[in-house]
Amino acid sequence: MYYWADENLYALNLYGGWVTTNNWEDFFYNANDIDFKDSYLIGLALSRRIGKYQDRASFEIEGQIVKHFNFQTHWELNALVAARWEKFWWDDVLDTSVAFGLGPSYATNEPEIELENDADTARFLVYWMIELAIGLPDYPRVAFITRIHHRSDAFGLVADGGGSNALVFGLKWRF
Repeated sequence: MYYWADENLYALNLYGGWVTTNNWEDFFYNANDIDFKDSYLIGLALSRRIGKYQDRASFEIEGQIVKHFNFQTHWELNALVAARWEKFWWDDVLDTSVAFGLGPSYATNEPEIELENDADTARFLVYWMIELAIGLPDYPRVAFITRIHHRSDAFGLVADGGGSNALVFGLKWRF
């Protein structure tokens, strides 16, 4: 079962991926039309479980440091609160969880792809992610992850434009 033992309150994620010009919805509705740019990122995230609901869900805080390279070369810092659903009927075969997190994002420069997408952006935007974690029950401390890594103007709430999406893959290590 996926839910963390009390001694494994922390997780370290290492991931990398490709930035796209697509909207986040395209990952679900138009997956064949994803426009991957020649822009990449690598991220390191540290999370801590701060609560749980029975053995079904947990709540986490997470801090990320992300380096963009190739087309974009800035750094990105994200902090978020996440909710993770951990209970699936197939967990004894393939340990699975799904998480959604939301928080502030800061880029050291205005990201070029966000300017290309919207002609406007800001260094401070909203960050959210959707994560799928899959592991083997015999190795409960390690999981393969994939995420949608998203920066957004939050429908104009925090900026007049801007936003980007990346598809990332990586590993999660719980300790």
